[in-house]
Amino acid sequence: MRFSRTSKALGVAAVLAMSLTACGGTSGGGNSAGGGNTSKAITANSTEPQNGLLPANTNEVGGGRVMDLLFSGLVSYDAKGKIVNELAQSIETKDSQNYTIKIKSGETFSDGSPITAKNFVDAWNFGAAAKNTQLNSYFFESIKGYDKVSAEKSTLDTMEGLKVVDDTTFTVELAAPESDFPLRLGYTAFYPLPESAYKDTKAFGENPVGDGPYKLAADGWKHNVSVTLVPNEKYKGPRKAKNGGVTFKLYNSPDAAYTDVQSDNLDVLDQVPPSGLQNFKTDFKDRFVNQPYAGNATMTIPSYLPEFKGEAGMMRRQAISMSINRQQIIDKIFYGNKKPAVDFTSPVLDGYDANLPGSDVLKFNAAKAKELWAAADKISPWPAGKVFTITSNIDGAGNKEYITAMANQIATTLGIKAQLNPIATFKQMRDLVNKKALTGASRAGWQADYPSLYNFLGPLYGTGAGSNDGDYSSAAFDAKLKEGLSAKSVEEGNKIFNQSQEILLKDLPVVPLWYQAVQGVWSNNVNTVQFGWNGVPLYYEITAK
Repeated sequence: MRFSRTSKALGVAAVLAMSLTACGGTSGGGNSAGGGNTSKAITANSTEPQNGLLPANTNEVGGGRVMDLLFSGLVSYDAKGKIVNELAQSIETKDSQNYTIKIKSGETFSDGSPITAKNFVDAWNFGAAAKNTQLNSYFFESIKGYDKVSAEKSTLDTMEGLKVVDDTTFTVELAAPESDFPLRLGYTAFYPLPESAYKDTKAFGENPVGDGPYKLAADGWKHNVSVTLVPNEKYKGPRKAKNGGVTFKLYNSPDAAYTDVQSDNLDVLDQVPPSGLQNFKTDFKDRFVNQPYAGNATMTIPSYLPEFKGEAGMMRRQAISMSINRQQIIDKIFYGNKKPAVDFTSPVLDGYDANLPGSDVLKFNAAKAKELWAAADKISPWPAGKVFTITSNIDGAGNKEYITAMANQIATTLGIKAQLNPIATFKQMRDLVNKKALTGASRAGWQADYPSLYNFLGPLYGTGAGSNDGDYSSAAFDAKLKEGLSAKSVEEGNKIFNQSQEILLKDLPVVPLWYQAVQGVWSNNVNTVQFGWNGVPLYYEITAK
Protein backbone atom coordinates (compact mmCIF):
# COMPACT_ATOMS: atom_id res chain seq x y z
CA MET A 1 0.00 0.00 0.00
CA ARG A 2 1.38 2.84 0.25
CA PHE A 3 2.63 5.59 -1.83
CA SER A 4 6.15 5.67 -2.54
CA ARG A 5 5.56 2.36 0.52
CA THR A 6 8.74 -6.56 -3.42
CA SER A 7 11.79 -8.34 -4.76
CA LYS A 8 10.77 -11.90 -5.55
CA ALA A 9 7.21 -12.86 -4.73
CA LEU A 10 7.11 -15.48 -2.04
CA GLY A 11 6.37 -18.97 -3.19
CA VAL A 12 3.69 -19.58 -0.58
CA ALA A 13 0.67 -21.31 -2.07
CA ALA A 14 -2.54 -21.92 -0.18
CA VAL A 15 -2.16 -25.69 -0.25
CA LEU A 16 -3.96 -28.38 1.69
CA ALA A 17 -1.81 -28.26 4.77
CA MET A 18 0.12 -25.02 4.81
CA SER A 19 2.02 -24.01 7.91
CA LEU A 20 4.40 -21.11 8.39
CA THR A 21 6.67 -22.41 11.12
CA ALA A 22 8.86 -20.31 13.34
CA CYS A 23 12.10 -19.01 11.89
CA GLY A 24 14.30 -15.98 12.29
CA GLY A 25 17.07 -13.82 10.91
CA THR A 26 17.48 -11.67 7.85
CA SER A 27 19.42 -11.94 4.63
CA GLY A 28 20.40 -9.84 1.68
CA GLY A 29 23.42 -8.14 0.21
CA GLY A 30 24.88 -4.92 1.51
CA ASN A 31 27.44 -2.53 0.08
CA SER A 32 29.22 -1.77 3.31
CA ALA A 33 31.45 -3.61 5.74
CA GLY A 34 30.08 -5.02 8.99
CA GLY A 35 30.86 -4.08 12.57
CA GLY A 36 30.44 -0.80 14.34
CA ASN A 37 28.98 0.93 17.36
CA THR A 38 25.69 -0.76 18.20
CA SER A 39 24.78 1.75 20.91
CA LYS A 40 24.94 4.89 18.77
CA ALA A 41 21.82 6.20 17.02
CA ILE A 42 21.62 6.80 13.27
CA THR A 43 19.70 9.36 11.22
CA ALA A 44 17.62 8.88 8.07
CA ASN A 45 15.43 10.97 5.79
CA SER A 46 11.64 10.92 5.78
CA THR A 47 8.57 13.10 5.35
CA GLU A 48 5.90 14.20 7.83
CA PRO A 49 3.43 11.32 8.41
CA GLN A 50 0.03 12.17 6.94
CA ASN A 51 -1.97 10.89 9.92
CA GLY A 52 -1.60 9.68 13.48
CA LEU A 53 0.45 6.51 13.82
CA LEU A 54 -2.30 3.88 13.76
CA PRO A 55 -1.71 0.66 11.78
CA ALA A 56 -4.98 0.72 9.85
CA ASN A 57 -4.71 4.43 9.05
CA THR A 58 -1.16 4.56 7.69
CA ASN A 59 -0.85 4.09 3.92
CA GLU A 60 1.98 6.42 2.90
CA VAL A 61 5.74 6.33 3.20
CA GLY A 62 6.31 8.96 5.87
CA GLY A 63 4.15 7.10 8.35
CA GLY A 64 5.02 3.68 6.98
CA ARG A 65 8.74 3.95 7.69
CA VAL A 66 7.97 4.70 11.32
CA MET A 67 5.18 2.15 11.79
CA ASP A 68 7.24 -0.74 10.49
CA LEU A 69 9.83 -0.10 13.20
CA LEU A 70 7.40 0.64 16.04
CA PHE A 71 5.29 -2.45 15.39
CA SER A 72 5.63 -6.06 14.39
CA GLY A 73 2.88 -8.36 13.19
CA LEU A 74 2.45 -12.06 12.67
CA VAL A 75 5.21 -12.09 10.07
CA SER A 76 7.73 -9.74 8.49
CA TYR A 77 9.75 -9.90 5.27
CA ASP A 78 13.52 -10.15 5.10
CA ALA A 79 15.78 -8.33 2.64
CA LYS A 80 14.92 -10.80 -0.12
CA GLY A 81 11.17 -10.69 0.49
CA LYS A 82 11.04 -14.02 2.32
CA ILE A 83 8.47 -14.48 5.08
CA VAL A 84 9.97 -14.51 8.57
CA ASN A 85 7.77 -15.24 11.58
CA GLU A 86 7.51 -12.44 14.10
CA LEU A 87 4.66 -13.12 16.54
CA ALA A 88 3.24 -16.09 14.64
CA GLN A 89 4.04 -19.55 15.91
CA SER A 90 2.08 -21.09 13.04
CA ILE A 91 -0.47 -20.18 10.37
CA GLU A 92 -2.36 -23.22 9.14
CA THR A 93 -5.14 -23.95 6.68
CA LYS A 94 -6.57 -26.94 4.83
CA ASP A 95 -8.76 -25.08 2.38
CA SER A 96 -7.30 -21.54 1.98
CA GLN A 97 -10.47 -20.16 3.56
CA ASN A 98 -10.29 -21.15 7.22
CA TYR A 99 -7.06 -20.32 9.04
CA THR A 100 -5.89 -21.16 12.54
CA ILE A 101 -3.25 -18.74 13.79
CA LYS A 102 -1.18 -19.39 16.88
CA ILE A 103 1.01 -16.64 18.31
CA LYS A 104 4.07 -16.99 20.50
CA SER A 105 3.42 -16.80 24.24
CA GLY A 106 5.18 -14.39 26.57
CA GLU A 107 5.47 -11.51 24.08
CA THR A 108 4.65 -7.98 25.23
CA PHE A 109 4.13 -4.46 23.93
CA SER A 110 6.78 -1.88 24.76
CA ASP A 111 4.78 -0.81 27.86
CA GLY A 112 4.93 -4.35 29.23
CA SER A 113 1.31 -5.29 28.51
CA PRO A 114 0.95 -8.85 27.16
CA ILE A 115 0.26 -9.53 23.47
CA THR A 116 -2.64 -11.95 23.05
CA ALA A 117 -4.78 -13.21 20.22
CA LYS A 118 -7.41 -10.69 21.26
CA ASN A 119 -5.03 -7.82 20.47
CA PHE A 120 -4.97 -8.95 16.83
CA VAL A 121 -8.68 -9.59 16.56
CA ASP A 122 -9.61 -6.26 18.16
CA ALA A 123 -7.17 -4.32 15.97
CA TRP A 124 -8.42 -5.93 12.77
CA ASN A 125 -12.04 -5.30 13.72
CA PHE A 126 -11.24 -1.68 14.54
CA GLY A 127 -9.48 -1.25 11.22
CA ALA A 128 -12.38 -2.71 9.25
CA ALA A 129 -15.31 -0.89 10.90
CA ALA A 130 -16.76 1.94 8.82
CA LYS A 131 -17.35 4.13 11.85
CA ASN A 132 -13.59 4.30 12.48
CA THR A 133 -12.84 5.56 8.92
CA GLN A 134 -9.44 3.90 8.63
CA LEU A 135 -7.65 4.26 5.28
CA ASN A 136 -6.51 0.62 5.28
CA SER A 137 -9.98 -0.78 5.95
CA TYR A 138 -9.96 -2.39 2.51
CA PHE A 139 -7.22 -4.83 3.55
CA PHE A 140 -9.76 -6.68 5.71
CA GLU A 141 -12.35 -7.12 2.96
CA SER A 142 -11.46 -10.81 2.56
CA ILE A 143 -12.65 -11.63 6.06
CA LYS A 144 -16.21 -12.91 6.46
CA GLY A 145 -18.45 -10.13 7.76
CA TYR A 146 -16.35 -7.25 6.44
CA ASP A 147 -19.17 -6.23 4.12
CA LYS A 148 -21.43 -5.66 7.12
CA VAL A 149 -19.04 -3.73 9.37
CA SER A 150 -17.72 -1.61 6.48
CA ALA A 151 -21.11 -0.66 5.05
CA GLU A 152 -21.86 3.05 5.03
CA LYS A 153 -23.30 4.21 8.38
CA SER A 154 -22.77 0.74 9.87
CA THR A 155 -22.44 0.73 13.66
CA LEU A 156 -21.17 -2.84 13.86
CA ASP A 157 -17.84 -3.44 15.58
CA THR A 158 -16.87 -7.01 14.80
CA MET A 159 -16.49 -9.30 11.79
CA GLU A 160 -18.01 -12.74 12.16
CA GLY A 161 -14.94 -14.32 10.53
CA LEU A 162 -12.66 -13.54 13.48
CA LYS A 163 -12.80 -15.67 16.62
CA VAL A 164 -10.54 -15.72 19.69
CA VAL A 165 -9.94 -19.31 20.80
CA ASP A 166 -7.57 -18.63 23.70
CA ASP A 167 -4.79 -16.19 24.62
CA THR A 168 -2.48 -17.52 21.91
CA THR A 169 -4.92 -18.74 19.25
CA PHE A 170 -7.45 -17.14 16.93
CA THR A 171 -9.20 -18.25 13.77
CA VAL A 172 -9.89 -16.41 10.55
CA GLU A 173 -12.70 -17.37 8.19
CA LEU A 174 -12.55 -15.68 4.81
CA ALA A 175 -15.60 -14.97 2.70
CA ALA A 176 -14.05 -17.18 -0.01
CA PRO A 177 -10.79 -19.09 -0.48
CA GLU A 178 -7.89 -16.78 -1.29
CA SER A 179 -4.57 -17.81 -2.72
CA ASP A 180 -2.35 -15.14 -1.20
CA PHE A 181 -3.88 -14.32 2.19
CA PRO A 182 -0.81 -15.42 4.22
CA LEU A 183 1.44 -13.18 2.14
CA ARG A 184 -0.38 -10.08 3.40
CA LEU A 185 0.04 -10.59 7.10
CA GLY A 186 3.27 -8.62 7.41
CA TYR A 187 1.60 -5.44 6.18
CA THR A 188 1.02 -2.50 8.52
CA ALA A 189 -2.78 -2.87 8.64
CA PHE A 190 -2.48 -6.27 10.32
CA TYR A 191 -0.42 -5.15 13.32
CA PRO A 192 -1.91 -5.70 16.81
CA LEU A 193 -2.88 -2.87 19.14
CA PRO A 194 -2.76 -2.76 22.96
CA GLU A 195 -6.05 -2.24 24.76
CA SER A 196 -4.92 1.25 25.77
CA ALA A 197 -5.13 2.39 22.12
CA TYR A 198 -8.92 2.50 22.11
CA LYS A 199 -9.31 4.89 25.03
CA ASP A 200 -8.28 7.80 22.80
CA THR A 201 -7.10 6.73 19.36
CA LYS A 202 -6.13 10.26 18.36
CA ALA A 203 -3.85 10.65 21.36
CA PHE A 204 -2.50 7.14 20.84
CA GLY A 205 -1.62 8.01 17.23
CA GLU A 206 0.55 10.86 18.51
CA ASN A 207 2.36 8.64 21.01
CA PRO A 208 1.82 5.00 20.03
CA VAL A 209 2.76 1.95 22.07
CA GLY A 210 3.99 -0.79 19.75
CA ASP A 211 5.67 -4.18 19.82
CA GLY A 212 8.41 -3.71 17.22
CA PRO A 213 12.19 -3.37 17.45
CA TYR A 214 11.89 0.31 18.41
CA LYS A 215 9.65 2.53 20.51
CA LEU A 216 8.95 6.24 20.29
CA ALA A 217 11.33 8.34 22.37
CA ALA A 218 9.98 10.83 24.88
CA ASP A 219 8.64 13.75 22.86
CA GLY A 220 9.69 11.64 19.89
CA TRP A 221 7.46 13.11 17.18
CA LYS A 222 8.24 16.77 16.59
CA HIS A 223 5.87 17.58 13.78
CA ASN A 224 7.50 18.62 10.51
CA VAL A 225 10.92 18.32 12.16
CA SER A 226 11.77 14.78 13.26
CA VAL A 227 10.60 11.43 14.60
CA THR A 228 12.97 9.83 17.10
CA LEU A 229 12.92 6.11 17.91
CA VAL A 230 14.91 4.20 20.52
CA PRO A 231 15.37 0.41 20.83
CA ASN A 232 12.53 -1.53 22.42
CA GLU A 233 14.21 -3.71 25.04
CA LYS A 234 11.15 -5.98 25.23
CA TYR A 235 11.30 -6.96 21.54
CA LYS A 236 12.42 -10.58 20.98
CA GLY A 237 11.93 -10.95 17.23
CA PRO A 238 14.26 -11.33 14.24
CA ARG A 239 14.64 -7.58 13.58
CA LYS A 240 16.51 -6.72 16.77
CA ALA A 241 17.99 -3.21 16.65
CA LYS A 242 21.74 -3.15 16.01
CA ASN A 243 22.01 0.57 16.73
CA GLY A 244 21.06 2.95 19.51
CA GLY A 245 18.02 4.30 17.71
CA VAL A 246 16.79 5.92 14.52
CA THR A 247 15.97 9.59 14.12
CA PHE A 248 14.02 10.42 10.98
CA LYS A 249 14.72 13.96 9.83
CA LEU A 250 11.67 15.30 8.00
CA TYR A 251 12.67 17.07 4.80
CA ASN A 252 10.72 19.24 2.38
CA SER A 253 13.58 19.18 -0.12
CA PRO A 254 15.35 16.00 -1.31
CA ASP A 255 18.26 18.15 -2.46
CA ALA A 256 18.77 19.36 1.10
CA ALA A 257 18.81 15.76 2.30
CA TYR A 258 21.36 14.81 -0.36
CA THR A 259 23.62 17.69 0.67
CA ASP A 260 23.33 16.59 4.31
CA VAL A 261 24.48 13.04 3.49
CA GLN A 262 27.43 14.41 1.52
CA SER A 263 28.48 16.45 4.54
CA ASP A 264 27.82 13.54 6.95
CA ASN A 265 24.95 15.40 8.64
CA LEU A 266 22.50 12.66 7.60
CA ASP A 267 23.39 8.98 7.70
CA VAL A 268 21.02 7.36 5.19
CA LEU A 269 19.08 8.74 2.21
CA ASP A 270 16.72 6.29 0.53
CA GLN A 271 16.25 8.14 -2.77
CA VAL A 272 18.79 10.28 -4.59
CA PRO A 273 17.16 13.39 -6.15
CA PRO A 274 17.53 14.05 -9.90
CA SER A 275 20.21 16.64 -9.19
CA GLY A 276 22.42 13.86 -7.83
CA LEU A 277 21.61 11.01 -10.20
CA GLN A 278 24.38 11.81 -12.67
CA ASN A 279 27.13 11.81 -10.06
CA PHE A 280 25.96 9.85 -7.01
CA LYS A 281 28.12 6.81 -7.84
CA THR A 282 31.26 8.95 -7.92
CA ASP A 283 30.14 11.19 -5.06
CA PHE A 284 29.73 8.21 -2.76
CA LYS A 285 32.00 5.55 -4.35
CA ASP A 286 31.31 2.40 -2.24
CA ARG A 287 28.49 4.04 -0.24
CA PHE A 288 25.55 3.69 -2.63
CA VAL A 289 23.01 1.19 -3.89
CA ASN A 290 21.23 1.09 -7.25
CA GLN A 291 18.74 -1.78 -7.40
CA PRO A 292 15.19 -2.44 -8.65
CA TYR A 293 12.37 -2.93 -6.18
CA ALA A 294 8.65 -3.60 -6.34
CA GLY A 295 7.44 -0.09 -6.98
CA ASN A 296 6.08 1.96 -9.83
CA ALA A 297 5.17 5.51 -10.80
CA THR A 298 1.78 6.35 -12.29
CA MET A 299 -0.49 9.31 -13.04
CA THR A 300 -4.05 9.08 -11.74
CA ILE A 301 -6.85 10.52 -13.88
CA PRO A 302 -9.89 10.48 -11.57
CA SER A 303 -13.06 8.80 -12.82
CA TYR A 304 -15.12 11.62 -11.31
CA LEU A 305 -13.77 14.19 -13.80
CA PRO A 306 -16.50 14.86 -16.42
CA GLU A 307 -14.01 15.19 -19.32
CA PHE A 308 -12.75 11.65 -18.68
CA LYS A 309 -16.04 9.77 -18.45
CA GLY A 310 -17.53 7.41 -21.03
CA GLU A 311 -16.12 6.53 -24.43
CA ALA A 312 -14.65 10.00 -25.02
CA GLY A 313 -13.00 9.89 -21.63
CA MET A 314 -11.40 6.51 -22.33
CA MET A 315 -10.02 7.82 -25.64
CA ARG A 316 -8.56 10.86 -23.88
CA ARG A 317 -6.88 8.67 -21.27
CA GLN A 318 -5.30 6.58 -24.01
CA ALA A 319 -4.27 9.68 -25.96
CA ILE A 320 -2.55 11.17 -22.93
CA SER A 321 -0.74 7.91 -22.23
CA MET A 322 0.50 7.63 -25.82
CA SER A 323 1.64 11.25 -25.86
CA ILE A 324 4.19 10.60 -23.07
CA ASN A 325 7.71 9.66 -24.17
CA ARG A 326 8.64 7.72 -21.05
CA GLN A 327 12.12 6.74 -22.16
CA GLN A 328 13.03 10.32 -22.97
CA ILE A 329 12.05 11.47 -19.47
CA ILE A 330 13.91 8.55 -17.89
CA ASP A 331 17.06 9.34 -19.87
CA LYS A 332 17.06 13.12 -19.42
CA ILE A 333 15.77 13.46 -15.85
CA PHE A 334 16.57 10.13 -14.19
CA TYR A 335 19.77 9.39 -16.15
CA GLY A 336 18.47 6.02 -17.30
CA ASN A 337 17.89 4.69 -13.77
CA LYS A 338 14.30 3.54 -14.38
CA LYS A 339 12.47 1.36 -16.90
CA PRO A 340 9.29 2.27 -18.83
CA ALA A 341 6.19 0.50 -17.52
CA VAL A 342 4.32 -2.00 -19.68
CA ASP A 343 1.82 -3.04 -17.00
CA PHE A 344 0.45 -1.98 -13.59
CA THR A 345 2.70 -4.14 -11.37
CA SER A 346 6.48 -4.72 -11.19
CA PRO A 347 9.00 -6.90 -13.04
CA VAL A 348 10.54 -8.14 -9.80
CA LEU A 349 7.37 -10.02 -8.82
CA ASP A 350 6.65 -13.63 -9.67
CA GLY A 351 3.88 -13.75 -12.26
CA TYR A 352 4.86 -10.51 -14.02
CA ASP A 353 4.09 -10.55 -17.76
CA ALA A 354 5.78 -8.01 -20.05
CA ASN A 355 3.56 -8.90 -23.02
CA LEU A 356 0.00 -8.26 -21.92
CA PRO A 357 -2.54 -7.71 -24.72
CA GLY A 358 -3.34 -4.02 -24.96
CA SER A 359 -0.04 -2.77 -23.55
CA ASP A 360 0.65 -0.78 -26.76
CA VAL A 361 -1.35 2.01 -25.13
CA LEU A 362 1.66 2.57 -22.86
CA LYS A 363 4.04 3.21 -25.76
CA PHE A 364 4.83 6.67 -27.15
CA ASN A 365 2.87 7.18 -30.36
CA ALA A 366 2.23 10.85 -31.15
CA ALA A 367 0.22 10.19 -34.32
CA LYS A 368 -2.14 7.73 -32.61
CA ALA A 369 -2.48 10.05 -29.61
CA LYS A 370 -3.60 12.93 -31.83
CA GLU A 371 -6.05 10.64 -33.64
CA LEU A 372 -7.64 9.47 -30.39
CA TRP A 373 -7.89 13.01 -28.99
CA ALA A 374 -9.62 14.21 -32.15
CA ALA A 375 -12.03 11.26 -32.04
CA ALA A 376 -12.88 12.09 -28.41
CA ASP A 377 -13.53 15.73 -29.34
CA LYS A 378 -16.10 14.64 -31.92
CA ILE A 379 -18.05 12.89 -29.16
CA SER A 380 -17.56 15.51 -26.44
CA PRO A 381 -15.36 18.57 -27.13
CA TRP A 382 -12.56 19.41 -24.71
CA PRO A 383 -13.66 22.64 -22.94
CA ALA A 384 -12.20 25.73 -24.57
CA GLY A 385 -9.23 27.08 -22.64
CA LYS A 386 -9.22 24.21 -20.13
CA VAL A 387 -5.80 23.33 -18.75
CA PHE A 388 -4.91 19.70 -18.09
CA THR A 389 -3.25 19.88 -14.68
CA ILE A 390 -1.10 17.29 -12.94
CA THR A 391 -1.08 17.78 -9.18
CA SER A 392 2.06 16.82 -7.28
CA ASN A 393 3.93 17.58 -4.12
CA ILE A 394 7.23 19.23 -4.94
CA ASP A 395 9.07 18.11 -1.80
CA GLY A 396 9.79 14.71 -3.35
CA ALA A 397 12.79 13.68 -5.43
CA GLY A 398 12.33 14.75 -9.04
CA ASN A 399 8.57 15.28 -8.97
CA LYS A 400 8.63 18.85 -10.23
CA GLU A 401 11.12 18.07 -12.99
CA TYR A 402 9.52 14.98 -14.48
CA ILE A 403 5.93 16.25 -14.27
CA THR A 404 6.88 19.52 -15.94
CA ALA A 405 8.54 17.52 -18.73
CA MET A 406 5.55 15.20 -19.01
CA ALA A 407 3.10 18.12 -19.16
CA ASN A 408 5.16 19.68 -21.95
CA GLN A 409 5.05 16.43 -23.94
CA ILE A 410 1.28 16.17 -23.53
CA ALA A 411 0.76 19.80 -24.53
CA THR A 412 3.02 19.52 -27.57
CA THR A 413 1.51 16.28 -28.83
CA LEU A 414 -2.17 17.03 -28.22
CA GLY A 415 -2.19 20.78 -28.81
CA ILE A 416 -3.73 21.57 -25.41
CA LYS A 417 -2.54 23.41 -22.33
CA ALA A 418 -1.00 21.13 -19.72
CA GLN A 419 0.98 22.02 -16.62
CA LEU A 420 2.12 21.02 -13.15
CA ASN A 421 -0.13 22.00 -10.25
CA PRO A 422 2.46 22.26 -7.45
CA ILE A 423 1.59 21.37 -3.85
CA ALA A 424 4.13 22.15 -1.14
CA THR A 425 4.18 18.85 0.77
CA PHE A 426 3.29 15.21 0.31
CA LYS A 427 0.85 15.36 3.22
CA GLN A 428 -1.04 18.27 1.66
CA MET A 429 -1.23 16.46 -1.66
CA ARG A 430 -2.53 13.25 -0.08
CA ASP A 431 -5.15 15.20 1.87
CA LEU A 432 -6.38 16.71 -1.40
CA VAL A 433 -6.43 13.31 -3.12
CA ASN A 434 -8.29 11.63 -0.24
CA LYS A 435 -10.99 14.32 -0.33
CA LYS A 436 -11.57 13.49 -4.03
CA ALA A 437 -11.05 17.20 -4.69
CA LEU A 438 -8.77 16.98 -7.74
CA THR A 439 -9.67 19.01 -10.82
CA GLY A 440 -7.15 17.21 -13.00
CA ALA A 441 -4.66 14.37 -12.81
CA SER A 442 -2.30 13.67 -9.91
CA ARG A 443 1.06 12.07 -9.38
CA ALA A 444 0.86 8.61 -7.87
CA GLY A 445 2.91 5.51 -7.33
CA TRP A 446 3.01 2.32 -5.34
CA GLN A 447 5.57 0.67 -3.11
CA ALA A 448 4.58 -2.90 -2.35
CA ASP A 449 3.14 -3.82 1.03
CA TYR A 450 3.65 -7.53 0.51
CA PRO A 451 5.05 -9.58 -2.38
CA SER A 452 2.07 -10.26 -4.65
CA LEU A 453 0.69 -9.04 -7.98
CA TYR A 454 -2.66 -8.59 -6.25
CA ASN A 455 -1.14 -5.94 -3.97
CA PHE A 456 -0.62 -3.73 -7.04
CA LEU A 457 -4.20 -4.26 -8.21
CA GLY A 458 -6.83 -4.76 -5.52
CA PRO A 459 -5.91 -1.94 -3.11
CA LEU A 460 -5.62 0.58 -5.97
CA TYR A 461 -8.34 -0.30 -8.47
CA GLY A 462 -10.89 -2.44 -6.66
CA THR A 463 -14.22 -0.69 -6.17
CA GLY A 464 -14.06 1.26 -2.91
CA ALA A 465 -10.45 0.27 -2.20
CA GLY A 466 -8.57 2.38 0.32
CA SER A 467 -5.93 3.58 -2.15
CA ASN A 468 -8.25 3.91 -5.15
CA ASP A 469 -7.45 7.60 -5.60
CA GLY A 470 -9.36 8.02 -8.84
CA ASP A 471 -12.57 6.38 -7.59
CA TYR A 472 -12.38 3.79 -10.38
CA SER A 473 -15.05 1.09 -10.46
CA SER A 474 -15.42 -1.84 -12.84
CA ALA A 475 -17.60 -4.87 -12.18
CA ALA A 476 -15.60 -6.89 -14.71
CA PHE A 477 -12.30 -6.00 -13.04
CA ASP A 478 -13.67 -6.74 -9.56
CA ALA A 479 -14.88 -10.13 -10.76
CA LYS A 480 -11.44 -11.00 -12.14
CA LEU A 481 -9.81 -10.03 -8.86
CA LYS A 482 -12.19 -12.30 -6.98
CA GLU A 483 -11.51 -15.13 -9.40
CA GLY A 484 -7.75 -14.72 -9.00
CA LEU A 485 -7.95 -14.70 -5.22
CA SER A 486 -10.00 -17.89 -5.28
CA ALA A 487 -7.38 -19.74 -7.30
CA LYS A 488 -5.85 -22.87 -5.79
CA SER A 489 -2.30 -21.53 -5.98
CA VAL A 490 -0.40 -18.26 -6.23
CA GLU A 491 0.76 -19.23 -9.72
CA GLU A 492 -2.76 -19.86 -11.01
CA GLY A 493 -3.95 -16.67 -9.34
CA ASN A 494 -1.23 -14.65 -11.05
CA LYS A 495 -2.44 -15.72 -14.49
CA ILE A 496 -5.92 -14.45 -13.66
CA PHE A 497 -4.61 -11.22 -12.15
CA ASN A 498 -2.82 -10.56 -15.43
CA GLN A 499 -6.12 -11.05 -17.25
CA SER A 500 -7.58 -8.37 -14.97
CA GLN A 501 -4.83 -6.02 -16.15
CA GLU A 502 -6.15 -6.29 -19.70
CA ILE A 503 -9.27 -4.50 -18.43
CA LEU A 504 -7.14 -1.80 -16.81
CA LEU A 505 -5.20 -1.29 -20.04
CA LYS A 506 -8.47 -0.37 -21.75
CA ASP A 507 -9.89 1.80 -18.97
CA LEU A 508 -6.61 3.39 -17.78
CA PRO A 509 -7.76 4.58 -14.35
CA VAL A 510 -4.12 5.54 -14.00
CA VAL A 511 -1.42 5.95 -16.62
CA PRO A 512 1.54 3.68 -15.76
CA LEU A 513 4.82 5.54 -16.28
CA TRP A 514 7.84 3.51 -15.15
CA TYR A 515 9.14 0.92 -12.74
CA GLN A 516 11.11 2.15 -9.79
CA ALA A 517 14.65 1.44 -8.69
CA VAL A 518 16.15 2.64 -5.47
CA GLN A 519 19.23 4.82 -5.63
CA GLY A 520 20.29 5.19 -2.02
CA VAL A 521 23.40 6.64 -0.40
CA TRP A 522 24.86 6.82 3.08
CA SER A 523 27.40 8.79 5.07
CA ASN A 524 30.88 7.93 6.29
CA ASN A 525 29.40 7.43 9.75
CA VAL A 526 27.58 4.10 9.26
CA ASN A 527 28.12 0.46 8.31
CA THR A 528 26.03 -2.51 7.13
CA VAL A 529 23.53 -0.58 5.02
CA GLN A 530 21.09 -2.78 3.11
CA PHE A 531 18.00 -1.95 1.10
CA GLY A 532 15.18 -4.48 1.11
CA TRP A 533 12.67 -6.01 -1.28
CA ASN A 534 10.45 -2.91 -1.10
CA GLY A 535 13.22 -0.35 -1.58
CA VAL A 536 13.34 0.59 2.12
CA PRO A 537 16.60 0.49 4.13
CA LEU A 538 16.82 -2.17 6.81
CA TYR A 539 17.24 0.49 9.48
CA TYR A 540 17.61 -2.01 12.31
CA GLU A 541 20.70 -3.55 10.64
CA ILE A 542 22.61 -0.27 10.33
CA THR A 543 25.42 0.36 12.79
CA ALA A 544 27.35 3.54 13.49
CA LYS A 545 31.11 3.66 13.17
